[in-house]
Amino acid sequence: MAEARRSTAATATRGRRLSQRKVEAIFGILFLSPYIIHFVVLQLGTILYSLFLSFFSSDMLTTMQFIGLDNYRYLLENEPLFGQALKVTAIYTFVSVPVATIMSMLIAVLLNQNVKFQGIFRTLYYMPAVVSGVAVALVWIWVLNPDYGLSAVVFSAFGLGSPRWFWSEGWALPGLILISLWGTGTNMLLYLAGLQSVPSQLMEAARIDGAGAVRVFVSVTLPLLTPTILFNVILNIIGSFQVFTSAYVITNGGPNNATLTMVLLIYQKAFQNFHFGYASAIAWVLFIIILCFSLIVFRSSDRWVYYEGGARR
Repeated sequence: MAEARRSTAATATRGRRLSQRKVEAIFGILFLSPYIIHFVVLQLGTILYSLFLSFFSSDMLTTMQFIGLDNYRYLLENEPLFGQALKVTAIYTFVSVPVATIMSMLIAVLLNQNVKFQGIFRTLYYMPAVVSGVAVALVWIWVLNPDYGLSAVVFSAFGLGSPRWFWSEGWALPGLILISLWGTGTNMLLYLAGLQSVPSQLMEAARIDGAGAVRVFVSVTLPLLTPTILFNVILNIIGSFQVFTSAYVITNGGPNNATLTMVLLIYQKAFQNFHFGYASAIAWVLFIIILCFSLIVFRSSDRWVYYEGGARR
């Protein structure tokens, strides 16, 4: 009888748990429904049409000739700028994403401390993230001007010559990476929210056991922050592979294609050369590259992402 009661209780518990999951799923779908409707109505059709267009030679004005996989074949075998654009975009991504992740996390940790004027500092660090990309690019053109910009003043104060930045092949891409760090306020805000959700009891228990501030952060805070890190890293990878505004406004891919990104190449082929079918093929190749890197990070998360209680997902 006791065994039967335990079995019945376990079955009832599983039923309640399943019911709770269903409720959470329903609320999740309801919250996602505005974006789902927007995506299906306004975006899905254009995405599918771009895939359809990638198999044609078309200028969207007069001609539209089916050529099969010729666009993809030419892109991978004969396009002289594809390798350069892919290299520039990869360097930009693999440098800016780790640096932005570490930088925004450190800022979030500092702003999570109980200091005076905490709200003002949080607002100041977040404000650059709400400024439009074109305005930011125009400001940084002046800041990094090697002759009269703010960077020239700073370097001259230390008796050094300013790098040529966007006027030099070697420094143009580092300049774009530096600009990308300007918008880390969004990542900082997410890390700050993640830090707020770390149970204070765990940190207090670690301090009682004799752990210092660094040990508490490494052993307690950082593991519980890994879900936020995963979210930010994936979004940053997607955004970095699609970088366009700063490269277009500041350098237009120059000097000598030193800042030619994949999206800028798509823009040039589509809206300057009117090869829309070919540009669509480049866009789908870029989509596959982004998807692969995102899946690699996501699949690797089983080894390093932890949730409260130490459970992995």
